[in-house]
Amino acid sequence: MTVDAGKTVSGINIKSSQNRLLIKNGRVVNDDGMEDADVYIEDGIIKQVGRNLIIPGGTRTIDATGKLVMPGGIDPHTHFELEMMGAKTADDFYKGTRAAVAGGTTTVIDFVLPDKGQSLIEAYNNWRQKADGKVCCDYGLHVGVTWWSPSVRKEMEKLVSEDYGVNSFKMFMAYKDAWMLDDYNLMCAVEACAELKALPQVHAENGHIIARNTEKLLAAGVTGPEGHERSRDEEVEGEAVNRACVIANQANSPLYIVHMMSKSAVRAIQQARARQRQPLYGETLAATVGTDGSHYRNACFRHAAAHVLSPPLRPDRSTPQAIVEALADDHLQLIGSDNCTFHEKDKELGKGNFAKIPNGVNGVEDRMAVLWQKAVNTGIMDPCRFVAVTSSTAAKIFNLWPAKGRVAVNSDADVVVWDPRLERTITAAAHKHAVDFNIFEGQHVVGSPQYVIVNGRVCLDDGQLRVVEGHGKFLKTPVNSPYVYGGEEVLHSASEHPLHVDVAPRHVSVTNGTPTPEALNKHLEDMSVTSSGCSTPTGRKMRETGQRNLQSSTFSISKEVEGLDTKTSVRVRNPPGGKSSGLW
Repeated sequence: MTVDAGKTVSGINIKSSQNRLLIKNGRVVNDDGMEDADVYIEDGIIKQVGRNLIIPGGTRTIDATGKLVMPGGIDPHTHFELEMMGAKTADDFYKGTRAAVAGGTTTVIDFVLPDKGQSLIEAYNNWRQKADGKVCCDYGLHVGVTWWSPSVRKEMEKLVSEDYGVNSFKMFMAYKDAWMLDDYNLMCAVEACAELKALPQVHAENGHIIARNTEKLLAAGVTGPEGHERSRDEEVEGEAVNRACVIANQANSPLYIVHMMSKSAVRAIQQARARQRQPLYGETLAATVGTDGSHYRNACFRHAAAHVLSPPLRPDRSTPQAIVEALADDHLQLIGSDNCTFHEKDKELGKGNFAKIPNGVNGVEDRMAVLWQKAVNTGIMDPCRFVAVTSSTAAKIFNLWPAKGRVAVNSDADVVVWDPRLERTITAAAHKHAVDFNIFEGQHVVGSPQYVIVNGRVCLDDGQLRVVEGHGKFLKTPVNSPYVYGGEEVLHSASEHPLHVDVAPRHVSVTNGTPTPEALNKHLEDMSVTSSGCSTPTGRKMRETGQRNLQSSTFSISKEVEGLDTKTSVRVRNPPGGKSSGLW
């Protein structure tokens, strides 16, 4: 359902809730720095950022003392209302975007996945029809290239036009006999993307090896969910990442690799960057940093099958921390969710044959809180980098910047008021997904959104979810993104309030990898109010070579943000997604 300003939906007046809002006494966090500032919003747009603002009467005020004011999250990887492997995802565009907003995400980018031989434009139109009347926040679309012919090339050219607004296409190196392209057709599709100034995306796994391993495992009597990971170990992912990068380099094209799940995959993209002519972007998932592949050995089929996704979670329990480090150090640039939930009855389609378990997990709701807990609370990542990997970099890559991904004048009023002290335990009983299982069940997180503003409307109001079905709109993503195809200096001079970095390393005491509440509170309170608390991947050294104390932090957060009178600055020398040639 589409609503107009002034109409009432479910008893909520849209115009009044969108009109005027002041977020006061908070600390604004963007990808390049922090500042203490108030934010004034009117008619869905950020109109003023600063102190001593002149605000008209009738403005609602949110007191953000002790809170962080960040751009709304952008999840670049969701699957709502997707039909695959004989099942349909439980989260439709209403329930999925409702869950997204609850967790601080205000924009999602979903995937149109045509059947073999299906018109890409027909599939695109089907997705628009499913989504437009349901979304609670703004959304964009990637389009899958699941088969190749001259007609597909022509449809890609139409899809990148203003009429459709698509700037990214996804190809599969896995799912043999379904969506997979061979290397010849993959290279044709990548070349077409480069010619159109669109961004090719690749699901990187070796589909032929997976198919053969699956045959052998089933013949040997390995039929349970543990066979899923065994059929596609991380070497299989690493090989495909390397091959995808070679193909992109031969095509002189940039490349975006979705859901990178292993240390082998990250090593492969690091090595490729040393030789690549065009940018390489690596995305990982909330699931990758929030849990691991040990769950596949759980005796309960329901539990084990609920964790099945591709590429799979890795049994190496050091993987989540390694992936967090890769995000912090700019070896990976974004974190998505790959949210693709299935009911228990659908997962049971694979009882007796792991290859028939529908692939997918939750993540769109807990993505930001899980990363904050694993990365920021442990001192591996600072809040500015958190904003980069959860929001700003996606906005830049997919050409939504600076309307999205930034708290600045004239940007869309997609804003999160983040409480770094808010404690909660993740449970399926409390989440907003349509399924009764959560892969992060029982995890205690410190730091979550208190308010979420979508297009100027308060949709999470002091913890109370007040979304409206159909409130979101479709976002056209123009091709030739300056961030991908050149002109990055324009993007990184867009800051209206340059900020200064002046912090000393700090340490947070931890117990079993989690900071104690007492230590965290002291860590927050000890912050100097004259420091922005931010740094960039190339502007800091988080740890000495060989040092494994990952709790060394280059940031801290203040409980009290009053009294900062000076604005300070930082220049981003090597932005997220930039060159990186180091090996780890």
